[in-house]
Amino acid sequence: MRVPSSTSSTACSLPSHDGVSNRSDRYDSVDVLRGLAMVWMTVFHFCFDLSHFGFWPQNFRVDPFWTMQRTVIVSLFLFCAGLGQAIALHQGQGWHRFGRRWAQILGCALLVTAGSFTMFPQSFIYMGVLHGMAIMLLIARCTAGWGNWLWLAGLIALALPPLAQHLLTSIWVEAAPLFNSRGLNWLGLVSRKPFTEDYVPVLPWLGVLWWGLALGRWTLDHRKRWLSVAVPRFMRPLGMLGRWSLSYYMLHQPVMIGLLMLVAWVAR
Repeated sequence: MRVPSSTSSTACSLPSHDGVSNRSDRYDSVDVLRGLAMVWMTVFHFCFDLSHFGFWPQNFRVDPFWTMQRTVIVSLFLFCAGLGQAIALHQGQGWHRFGRRWAQILGCALLVTAGSFTMFPQSFIYMGVLHGMAIMLLIARCTAGWGNWLWLAGLIALALPPLAQHLLTSIWVEAAPLFNSRGLNWLGLVSRKPFTEDYVPVLPWLGVLWWGLALGRWTLDHRKRWLSVAVPRFMRPLGMLGRWSLSYYMLHQPVMIGLLMLVAWVAR
C-alpha cells in the first residue's frame, strides 16, 4: 500500500475528520477503528521507508507478510469509509457537505500523485487509496438506497477481478492490453497489476466499502447501541487520530521520509 470519520459521521469518512454532522455526536468506536488502521499503516510505511533507504531491505511487492498486511489495512480503511457514509446519511448529510469533503479527498489524491512522482517517476501513484476512495464514495452515495442488495453488490464486486483475470489470460487475452492500460486499469479488471507504488482500483475494493455501508445502515436501524459503546480511556488517543485521519495521512509520510533522509545523510 503505498502509501498501501463520532459518529464517524464525516462526509466521506476515510480518512476523516473535518466533517461531523451538526445533528449528532460522533461514534467514538468507529473513530477508534479508523485510528487503529492509521497506526498499523504508519508502522507499515515506516518499514517500507526503511527498505527504500536501504536500512532494512524487504520485498513489499511479493512477500506475503507485507502484501497481506496491506490488504487488511486498506480493507479497514474502506470498511470504515462505508460505515462513515452510512452514519452521514443517517444524520441527513446533504450533497453540499458531502461535496466539500469529497473535494478535500480529491485534492489530497492529486497531491499524492505529485509527491510520488518526485520520488518514483517510473511508478508514481495515479490510482492509490485516496484516488479510489474519491470514486467509490460517489458510487456509494448514489447507491446507498439499495438496502440489502448492497451485500450482493459487494460480493459481486469482490468476485469480478479474479473472474476478469481468468478471462483476460485465456479466451479474452487479446483484450488484456486495453484493460491493463492506465485508461481502464482503475476499474481493477486486469490480467496483471500495474507497476505503481499504490494500486487501489474500484474493484474489488468497492465491495468492501459497500459492505461497510450495508452494515452501517443495518446497525443504525436495528442495533444502534452497538456503535454507541463507550470507548476505554486508554483508547481515546486512537479516536482522536481517527477524527483527524486525512490530515495525518497526508503528513505522516513526508515527516518519516524527511527524518530518514536526514539519518541517511548523517550516516554518509
